[in-house]
Amino acid sequence: MSDIKVLNVLFLCTHNSARSILAEALLRHMGGDRFVAYSAGSSPRDQQEPNPLSLETLRQAGIAVQGLHSKSWDMYAAPDAPRMDLVITVCDNAAGEVCPYWPGQPATAHWGFADPSAGDGNEQEKREAFKQTLHQIRRRLDLFVNLPWGSLSQLSLQQAVRQLAQP
Repeated sequence: MSDIKVLNVLFLCTHNSARSILAEALLRHMGGDRFVAYSAGSSPRDQQEPNPLSLETLRQAGIAVQGLHSKSWDMYAAPDAPRMDLVITVCDNAAGEVCPYWPGQPATAHWGFADPSAGDGNEQEKREAFKQTLHQIRRRLDLFVNLPWGSLSQLSLQQAVRQLAQP
C-alpha cells in the first residue's frame, strides 16, 4: 500500500455534533491507512461537544470515539492546517453556506443526510434516528472506500464522490 496516496477528507456540518462526527469516526474505522478523516462545523456553539447520542451510537457500533470533538471549519482553512484532498458537506445548511478558502483546492461534494438530532421524539425514537443516520453514512462510505483510488485524478475523484450522493 505504500504506493497509494493517503487522502485527507474533511466532513462539514453546521454544528459539528452529529452527522459530521459520525462520518469522521466511520471513515477512520473503515478507511484503514488510506484516509485521514476530519470533521468541522460552520458555526459550532461555544463549548459544544459532540451530541451524546452520536458518541453512544458509535460506541454501540464498535467504533472508537477517542479524539472526537466539535470544532470550527476555520481551523482547516489556516495556512498551517492539513491540506484536504476532499471536503464533503453532510448537511444542507452547511452546503449552502460560503465556505472558507481551502488550501490546495480540494475536490468537493455534498452528501445530504437528515439531522438525527432534529425533532421532538422520545429517547427511543432519537436513538433510532442516530442509528439510521449512521447506517446511511456507512452505506455511502462502503462505496467511497472502494473507489479505484489509484486511477482517479482530482476531477474524476470529485465526479465519483458526487455521484455517490445520487440515490
